[in-house]
Amino acid sequence: MTHSNGRRRVVVTGQGVVTPLGTGVDKFWAAIKSSACGVREVQSFDTEDLYITIAGEVPDFEPRERLKSKQLLLADKYSQYAGCAASEAVAQSKLELPLSDTDSYRSACIIGSGVGGLTTLEFSYKMLFKENKRATHPLTLLKAIGSSASAHVSIEYGIKGPTFGVVSACSTATHSIGLVYQMIRNGLVDMGIGGAAEASLNWGATRAWQAMRVLSPDGLFPFSKDRNGTVLAEGSGILVLEDYERAKERGAPILAEVMGYGMTADAADMVNPSIDGASTAMQMALDDSGLSPSDIDYVNAHGTATAVNDINETRAIRRVFGDVADDLSISSTKSMHGHCLGAGGGIEAVAAIKAIEENYVPPTVGLNEPDPECDLDYTPNKGKERDINYAMSNSFAFGGLNAVLIFGPPPA
Repeated sequence: MTHSNGRRRVVVTGQGVVTPLGTGVDKFWAAIKSSACGVREVQSFDTEDLYITIAGEVPDFEPRERLKSKQLLLADKYSQYAGCAASEAVAQSKLELPLSDTDSYRSACIIGSGVGGLTTLEFSYKMLFKENKRATHPLTLLKAIGSSASAHVSIEYGIKGPTFGVVSACSTATHSIGLVYQMIRNGLVDMGIGGAAEASLNWGATRAWQAMRVLSPDGLFPFSKDRNGTVLAEGSGILVLEDYERAKERGAPILAEVMGYGMTADAADMVNPSIDGASTAMQMALDDSGLSPSDIDYVNAHGTATAVNDINETRAIRRVFGDVADDLSISSTKSMHGHCLGAGGGIEAVAAIKAIEENYVPPTVGLNEPDPECDLDYTPNKGKERDINYAMSNSFAFGGLNAVLIFGPPPA
């Protein structure tokens, strides 16, 4: 079955996450439904001389318990997160492994990261400049590069088709999933693993973010009148995508259909987002899907809790959805899992798919008094049941890099 214009249909057959709310989709979703918050005092590095002391750290992640690959045990944490999430997604998809020679070249592995192995680099610089070591660890380069997660996962599953990492700051995972979707839709490959991972919580990164004055010392409260910045977090979100006919033929579990994808660049400012860029990306995703604004039931907003972003995203949604904007259910799940940077769009794609599956709108926690300029239904503090057929997931990154995905129910 194809779209009316001859394109192949693309479905999701597996999903996996590593998040501050827990590792594994079931644990993550249960925390979302209970309005839990994974933002807490930092445990993994010394914050004595920092004024930002909170973050969304992944709890209880023991690589030797989570990972089978010996190579991944030697990798940077961001690659380990990607490997763990990919393992869950691949297991759910029931892919026949190892892939045949034909299938291996008809498969893609696009897993990105906003900054790659930043903790590996910080450790190496510490060795060189503080401890006066003569050399770094011999695997430093391989651990740090932003394509190592995709390479590790491709090796794990024998994927020999397009394999690389995408870098687009906080839109990385959404761009990665969107590229796999386009490759399958247009016949370049038949299946692919897409998403991103991030593990950049360390002293140096926090100092760099502090200098921008965009971090909150209190918590991440999107669309709230008293919001005062975002909160750094880590994790991974990975999807397995397939051609619908292939997935149906092999009896794969079909979780959702990828309906549309849009991407734009503001070409305006490195920090302040543009209403034009965000709204055009949403409209492109709608056009690609063949849906009208009234078909969308839920929007997982980018919702970073920074002053300009939340207002501009509200205005962009109103521009695209017009008279039906007030009928939308919207939330920012970052209020619970923090801003996972490049990985955020992958984790939020999973939230959007689960929302469709369970007809449940996740909450925006900490939204006690909304900003008057953020005047949409942002599902404050407690989730709710609602029929959800189509969900949109927004990612709007530094540099004005915008990416939007639309998901729908499994094909009838």
